[in-house]
Amino acid sequence: MAAQSVLMSPPVFNGEHYHIWVVKMKVFLWGQGLWQYVEQNMQPPPLGPNPTLNQTRMHEEEAAKAPRALSHIHAAVTDLVFTRIMTYETPNEAWDKLREEYMGSNTTRNMQVLNFRREFEMQRMQESEKVKDYVDRLMSVVNKIRLLGVELTNRRVVEKVLVTLTELVHALQAQEQRKLLRQEDVGEGAMMATHKSKPIQGNNMRYAGDKKGKEMSNGQWGKPGGMKEYPPCSHCKRKGHS
Repeated sequence: MAAQSVLMSPPVFNGEHYHIWVVKMKVFLWGQGLWQYVEQNMQPPPLGPNPTLNQTRMHEEEAAKAPRALSHIHAAVTDLVFTRIMTYETPNEAWDKLREEYMGSNTTRNMQVLNFRREFEMQRMQESEKVKDYVDRLMSVVNKIRLLGVELTNRRVVEKVLVTLTELVHALQAQEQRKLLRQEDVGEGAMMATHKSKPIQGNNMRYAGDKKGKEMSNGQWGKPGGMKEYPPCSHCKRKGHS
């Protein structure tokens, strides 16, 4: 029983996300058979002369629907929001006041629609982003536009997703091509380095040997090749022999 009462409770509006609350509240009032009293300020027809007991009872039930709708609106807002509508005696007046207060004028609404449309068109999928995350982000903007009463067809949304996916595929292909080019550059550099490090053969080998021999012929102390210098002899104290 408690769960059923929770399900029948109207959504509470605290001054934020009015567009979402409006949709939920409309559905709630429809379910109670009261929306027409909010939307059109509907009043029951007057009783004719000498009404029957059944006619009187039905008239009283109809007459109680407008106050009941107003009561639901009062219960569906916080105290701060309630102070904005507490002086209105019909549900239609209270509803219109909330719409004017939190949705703004037509000019403000049109500006909001324009901004959301621009945000919709600028949405792009990131290379590292999952498709589901991108679609969820896109649909969040779409729902904001629809909540303002502007129709945005599913076909347009699908086209947006397909175009974005195509752009993403092209970007990934370009990235793959750049990666292949970098790999080719690295391969060519490795081949050149391998070629330079090959051993010297033929005449080059002899030239390298001659050069090495010349280098080795230099003395221990950097003197030119030919006569080597020795330290002073331990017997005669002269240089030039071992």
